[in-house]
Amino acid sequence: MPVPQTNYQNIESRNSDWLEQSQKASKRSRFIVIGSVITLAVLIAVGVAVGVTLSKKSSNNSSSSSSSASAPAGTNPNDPSNFPKNSALVNSFYGIAYTPLGSQLPNCGNNLTEVIEDIQLLSQITTNIRLYGADCNQSSLVLAAIQATKVKMSVYLGNYPASDDNGTAYTRQKGEIQTALQQYGAANVAGVTVGNEFILDYITGQGQTDPNGSAGQAAAAMLIPWINDTRSMLSSMGMSNILVGNADAGSYFNNEVLAAVDYGMANVHPWFANQSIDNAAAWTGEFFSSTDVALAQSLPNQPKMYIAETGWPTGSSSFNANPNDGPSLASVENLQIFINDFACNATKNGTGYFFFEFSDEPWKNTTYGGVEGYWGLFDSNKNLKNITIPTC
Repeated sequence: MPVPQTNYQNIESRNSDWLEQSQKASKRSRFIVIGSVITLAVLIAVGVAVGVTLSKKSSNNSSSSSSSASAPAGTNPNDPSNFPKNSALVNSFYGIAYTPLGSQLPNCGNNLTEVIEDIQLLSQITTNIRLYGADCNQSSLVLAAIQATKVKMSVYLGNYPASDDNGTAYTRQKGEIQTALQQYGAANVAGVTVGNEFILDYITGQGQTDPNGSAGQAAAAMLIPWINDTRSMLSSMGMSNILVGNADAGSYFNNEVLAAVDYGMANVHPWFANQSIDNAAAWTGEFFSSTDVALAQSLPNQPKMYIAETGWPTGSSSFNANPNDGPSLASVENLQIFINDFACNATKNGTGYFFFEFSDEPWKNTTYGGVEGYWGLFDSNKNLKNITIPTC
């Protein structure tokens, strides 16, 4: 079995902490008002999918392919639950990491039509998704889309707090999650994840590496009250059955934080650990088991552990023209190998995981460069990449 590399925690800091960075850069601009949620519900009720679908088609010049979600003749565009199924898609993934495009402040650009299309595709490859944060109405949009499409889908909502704003980001997103639950209920909600790479970002910003050191304890002292506050909110709404968890880099869980949650989600990326593609899947499973599951089992509450992110990039932007940052290429071919080696074996082993990620995100190419924009199973036009999804 592969042995976790000692330098993994340092490499891992390069992974998807883009959402928090974007939020910090934006100075936490004001969230779309609650009235938009009510508008969304009305839109679904009156079936305006006809107009928005036509608008979407006119604004998207990319040609349809066998992997697109465009409705063929004979389907009912007024009913989002009546959508064509793609024979290339197989419901083989435990979960998918997902953020609706345009969900970063200050320029929120997401919308119900696009999220419905996403959920229609996602429902054909998984029954579980996880969100990272709640800004830009994404909690309500996702729950509205799940109910409109009538698909079998559970979502882990997310609250992405910052460490330098006296709880402003946490409080703002808590309100949006509460609004979404009030509007759409809890039937499709599996949990609320409070914090994403919070410990990692805080302690590395302090020049430390030990999640249980002084910086880790200071970060935990901020994070745990937010976790407890989220529990109180859910309890006050009669939704105490919704689990509360935390997500962080696989090497950076603080023991006290993990002891305060129902579940933990660990980002475990073989690419950032400089693993070869031949060893990537085995390394991922071994690292997760020996590092994250072992820690959870040593704690009194023994929280359920999931892999929050794992996958393989398929390209690299002009910021870094060489896709070979490690022993193996960032390529579609290697993504296929990783899927073949990891997905079905993880299911057989009972490992809950969220494959990273739904689709490529071009904005990351110009913001972060390198491989950051190329982790999708689908390209940025929602076409399945040249891969075959195994039947698990």
